[in-house]
Amino acid sequence: MPPSQTWKTFLANHANQLASIDFFTVPTITFRNLYCFIILLHARHLVIHFNVTEHPTAGWTAQQIIEAFPDETAPRYLLRDRDQIYGAEFQSRVRSLQIEEVIIAPHSPWQSPYVERLIGSI
Repeated sequence: MPPSQTWKTFLANHANQLASIDFFTVPTITFRNLYCFIILLHARHLVIHFNVTEHPTAGWTAQQIIEAFPDETAPRYLLRDRDQIYGAEFQSRVRSLQIEEVIIAPHSPWQSPYVERLIGSI
């Protein structure tokens, strides 16, 4: 078999069909944590959706995907980490939109460079 493409090559080859998602936390002045969910399109490095909650669930996260990609605008691939918040309900919604999930390796934020860089800037 021919060797498979490198991760960097995959990102470059599928940039027009790829979106990344991730959570990050923001501490408030009252010492509560807010969880921010962000969706970034790779083609234009454009944030297409974000939302904030105190208590994220798989159902809430799945609803964010539905809101982000209305009327068959979903990308072919969705790049995400291995967070437990992306449970069965989330995966079911992603499959219903005909999106293929690409899960990065454990402890490898460099595999999701654009969204990680954005979160670092925020």
